[in-house]
Amino acid sequence: MYNILILNNIARAGLSRLPADRYHVGTDVKDPDAILVRSANMHALDIPPSLKAVGRAGAGVNNIPVAKMSARGIPVFNAPGANANAVKELVIAGLIVACRQLCQAWDFARNLEGSDEEIGKAVEAGKKNFNGFELPGRTLGVIGLGAIGRLVANAGVALGMNVIGYDPGLTVEGAWALSSSVRQARSLDEVFTRADFLTVHVPLVDATRHLVNAERLASMRRGAIVLNFAREGIVDDQAVVDAIDAGHIHGYVCDFPTNTTKNHPRCVTLPHLGASTIEAEENCAVMVADQVRDFLENGNIRNAVNFPEVVVPRRTPYRFICANANVPSMLGQISDAFGQAGININEMVNSSKGDLAYTLVDLDAPVPKDVVEQIAAIKGVVMTRLLDEPR
Repeated sequence: MYNILILNNIARAGLSRLPADRYHVGTDVKDPDAILVRSANMHALDIPPSLKAVGRAGAGVNNIPVAKMSARGIPVFNAPGANANAVKELVIAGLIVACRQLCQAWDFARNLEGSDEEIGKAVEAGKKNFNGFELPGRTLGVIGLGAIGRLVANAGVALGMNVIGYDPGLTVEGAWALSSSVRQARSLDEVFTRADFLTVHVPLVDATRHLVNAERLASMRRGAIVLNFAREGIVDDQAVVDAIDAGHIHGYVCDFPTNTTKNHPRCVTLPHLGASTIEAEENCAVMVADQVRDFLENGNIRNAVNFPEVVVPRRTPYRFICANANVPSMLGQISDAFGQAGININEMVNSSKGDLAYTLVDLDAPVPKDVVEQIAAIKGVVMTRLLDEPR
């Protein structure tokens, strides 16, 4: 029986992927084998010795102490792309809201007073303050072409926009998913200087904090619009407000209200709605529950932010996994331990991600406890586990 601790409301569609005869799931579970989380802050959480995996039902992992988990050999799974369509649709809404000043116009209309005739006259007199412009022919700059960024870029093309994208880490598979009409920028600066609309779809790390700053905003076309549905901190709020007040930037639409932006007449701030759809919550929950289950039962790793991708079909009942520092001779020491015990290795897969390596071994015979202890004692090994026989 595996114990799963829930730190937030996780969609029932995801929890149903964990069979009740094998999983005890709840908000007060003791000695959890895994934690499922959405936005709860885990940085101050005491990590129980029993913990083997963390599943984030979403994409960002800023609320999880990933480095601490890695040091313990605990993979942190997320659900990249599961909420992509939801965020894409909100970005499209943001484009239209911004270029037509819909929120400002609605605020004007709902505060009108007087008779219907008087309101009608006020409408005719006031609507000129909310003149907008249309999307076709405008240039959409997309920074970050992951699952969300690609959908946004393709949607821009479908809306008749000229789309330019930048992502130095774009994979071949990612490029295949992009419309052929999306143009590649050679640098961040090229996106900023060419965009009428700029949307960011990157994680918040040291390199992306205040990626949109005063210098880059100054290089943009006059009247440009900035959108941030990625993470708070990627856009320098004060810089964008200053650029709006100076008449250089037309407006800012984001999913992260702050005191600097929430009451500004040219800022539209939403309460982090990007993934707040029934479909996105279910997709994220299902995806991360499946990944955590496959790791606990089979040792397979898909979409872990701190572990390499390792997926191997079970060929024997006896599987061993371990995580260790990515240093020379480690694989030899692990295989030698099995050889000295007279246990034949049926299949062995080793892969690394940064400073961490992960080894999965299928064996032709049961592994004695002392062999596991021998491997666990190797300098640099941070996690070892024998898996139950597959059901």
